[in-house]
Amino acid sequence: MSDTEKYINPFIDFGFKKIFGEEPNKDLLLDSLKEEQGQITGITYLKNESLGANQADRKAIFDLYCIDEGGERFIVELQRTAQKYFKDRLVYYATLPITEQAKQGDWNFELKAVYVIAILDFVFDEGKAAPTKYRYDAKLTEINDCQVFYNKLYFIYLEMPKFNKRLEELGSHFEQWMYVLKHLNKLERIPGALQERIFERLFEVAELAKLPTEQARNYQESMKHYRDIKNSLDTAEEKGREEGIEKGREEGLKEGIEKGIQQEKLFIAQQMLQEGLDVGLIARLTGLNLQQIRQLKP
Repeated sequence: MSDTEKYINPFIDFGFKKIFGEEPNKDLLLDSLKEEQGQITGITYLKNESLGANQADRKAIFDLYCIDEGGERFIVELQRTAQKYFKDRLVYYATLPITEQAKQGDWNFELKAVYVIAILDFVFDEGKAAPTKYRYDAKLTEINDCQVFYNKLYFIYLEMPKFNKRLEELGSHFEQWMYVLKHLNKLERIPGALQERIFERLFEVAELAKLPTEQARNYQESMKHYRDIKNSLDTAEEKGREEGIEKGREEGLKEGIEKGIQQEKLFIAQQMLQEGLDVGLIARLTGLNLQQIRQLKP
């Protein structure tokens, strides 16, 4: 990463929420979601923290949570590192907007659709066999004929490392958004192929030089954490691989590598706790689950 970037990196919490999570910029989120639901004419941001049906339920904190004018809900999650139970977490998240729709008194159980969109800066293990398939769409289906059984619960996974199309190869508005998300902080100006009003707005919002002083300071601090953690995780992976090779004869190469990487992630999480970072943020950055991190607390 360059220290002279002109535009925000959308793969850090500050950058992602600055672009898509602020009320003045919701036209950007609105346009990016049209691919999923059609011509949405309006959205409203909802509180991104949910306690489920009662105070005893486990708390969930969404990156972005919004509702359109027809009552359909959208959860948008950015995940930078692999997490063992990431799909389980998103399925759990999806149940919360469903239970929110329950009505007191006489109710016929009709629900509005729930969309869960995950922007991933990694590739699932099962996705590595399809190196060019970067988008996964999932609904409840009948097993034998694969016909949709229920069409109001929709999961979309975008494996960003697999999206490698060049500007001249972009064939849809959705692909334009994919390209911008992946390359925004590496660009020096808006490309000619993206000369649309919505992308001009995006580049205007994302220009670092236009950030107020406090936001610019927060962004640089967020970038510092991002770089430090990325370097630590890269080192952990390399160290884990080396330890795995050494232990390969005793435990098996793959198991040894995974064990080494896991030990390094736990060590990094412990350091992050000592720095006062939020447990949920640590989970997203390291790929560890909340229980593993809480067990590290003194």
